[in-house]
This record gives sequence, structure tokens and C-alpha cells, in this order.
Amino acid sequence: MLTEADWDSIHDVNLKATFFCAQQAALLMRRNPGGAGRIVNMSSMGAFLAWPEHAHYCASKAGVVALTRVLAKALAPAITVNSVAPGVIPFDEVNEPHIQAMARSTPAGRPGTGEEIAAAVLFFLAASNFVTGQVLQVDGGLGLG
Repeated sequence: MLTEADWDSIHDVNLKATFFCAQQAALLMRRNPGGAGRIVNMSSMGAFLAWPEHAHYCASKAGVVALTRVLAKALAPAITVNSVAPGVIPFDEVNEPHIQAMARSTPAGRPGTGEEIAAAVLFFLAASNFVTGQVLQVDGGLGLG
């Protein structure tokens, strides 16, 4: 059973911290010539998929998507705000059966890597300021169902 402490903890890390980090980053970026900058948030495919056993996580990551869109509008045109939504990117749990099963169920047939997520972040850092408020799902097709 999900507790209020569980809910608060995951929202503090995933949503609240994202907001306050972006807020402080924007203040620093406004000191740049033209006030320009790039913010790239980390969401998750949990923002788009319903994982009942992780309701708090899914809600927090959906909040990051909404926050990305709001901040993109609020900080435009000089600062762009985008988000990367990783799919199955295992770390220590790479050999756990549920991780392997989820990865095999994607069209890519494998889990993603940290390097693939970093490449998506770099894409947003190099993109024109005409690219803002977007979410790039780097998920091997997991979101396709």
C-alpha cells in the first residue's frame, strides 16, 4: 500500500526538485547575453503509461511533462525547456526478470542505455530555440504498446 510518505518522497525528488532546479537555472541563464539558455528535464515513460503499482511515480513524471510545457511558455523566447522520457534503462537491476521482460516487449527488443539518453539531452542542448516545450520519448518503442 502506498503511503503519504512514499507519495511525498517521490514527488519531492521527481517534481519539486525539477521545478526549483529549473527556477534557479533560469535565474542564472538570464545573466547570459540575451538571457539565453537551455533546460532539459528528465521525465519517464511512466508519464504516459499506467503502472498501477507505481501511481506516485507516474503522477510525478506526468507532472514533469506538464511543468516542462509551462516553463517553456513562461521562459520563452530566450530559454527553451524540453524533456527526455526514457523507457527501460536498467542499472543494477539489468538482470531482473521483470526488467528483461519489459525490454523484450519493446519493438527494439532490448533495454536502452545511458548513452542513448545522453544523446537525447544533447539533441535538445543543440536544437534551435524554435524547439521548446517538447518531450522526446527514448523508449525503444515501449510507448507504442
